[in-house]
Amino acid sequence: MPVKLLVTGGAGFMGSAFVRKMSEQQTDANASASYDVTVIDKLTYAGNKSNLSGTNHKFVKADISNKFVVEKLVKNSDIVVNYAAETHVDRSIKSGETFVKSNVLGTFMLLEAARKFSKKLIQISTDEVYGSVDNGRFRETDSLLPNSPYAASKASADLLVRSFIKTYDLDAKIVRSCNVFGHHQYPEKFIPRSITNIIEGRKLQIYGDGKNIREWVHVDDHASAINFIINNDFNGGNVVNIGTGNEKKNIEIAKLVLENFGLGLDMIEFVKDRPGHDFRYAMDWNLLRRKGWRPSTNFNEALSATIEWYRENKKWWKPLLKYS
Repeated sequence: MPVKLLVTGGAGFMGSAFVRKMSEQQTDANASASYDVTVIDKLTYAGNKSNLSGTNHKFVKADISNKFVVEKLVKNSDIVVNYAAETHVDRSIKSGETFVKSNVLGTFMLLEAARKFSKKLIQISTDEVYGSVDNGRFRETDSLLPNSPYAASKASADLLVRSFIKTYDLDAKIVRSCNVFGHHQYPEKFIPRSITNIIEGRKLQIYGDGKNIREWVHVDDHASAINFIINNDFNGGNVVNIGTGNEKKNIEIAKLVLENFGLGLDMIEFVKDRPGHDFRYAMDWNLLRRKGWRPSTNFNEALSATIEWYRENKKWWKPLLKYS
């Protein structure tokens, strides 16, 4: 029998990549399991049903804060993978209310349903819950020190998941990843915004001096890691980090983008820094690596492929610029 997956936020950037990954397994004779996928997404500005084109899934348009809908869907599932979230730091700084409703209350509703019907839950989290680190790497056991309303809402959700694991013995995992990039990413984020700005003939904008450091994983590698985590035992570990070692300063990313377009540094515009801007994120992902998972993409090659995707898919992203 196929495993019944409920993917929340499955029409978004990361969620749809995961649905595509699991859809591929449905036709792969060598796959460890087959999957029956249901997607729930309320289709906010960042959700797009076209992201799911070509995949085999059932779709429900709804908010994960809707207790009645969530209970019905969770009851009929084996595993819940919670991608549903408001994710953009800048938006959270301007107005954090929707972040609390979606990221905290929405997660709570999923947890309650998972507890009620004894279902497994995978919480998709972020490195930003750890705060900023000047040296070394975040470990799964490190304290949570979020510095933006977005990061605080995700940390709150993580703590709720932990409480359900400890209090109700819920079968759940919290997966914290470094920064994700790739095709189908909404053009408000740094890499797609930089690419689309250049395509539109505008300057590439960078906060502050551009020396902030991020670690990057391609969206298809992230989907692969989630699939790996679902199908492997981590000996009771409730938190798993996803990392790659691909650390880049923002200014380095900008230069790589410009090089792909054959442009120089005069196309960079430095703008006022973001309030509370974290300096560096870096993940210790030895737990996942020891289990056998590795990223399959080369960063520079993946960035070039991402740039090409945005060049070829203007009809997808141009209508979205009015919301960015």
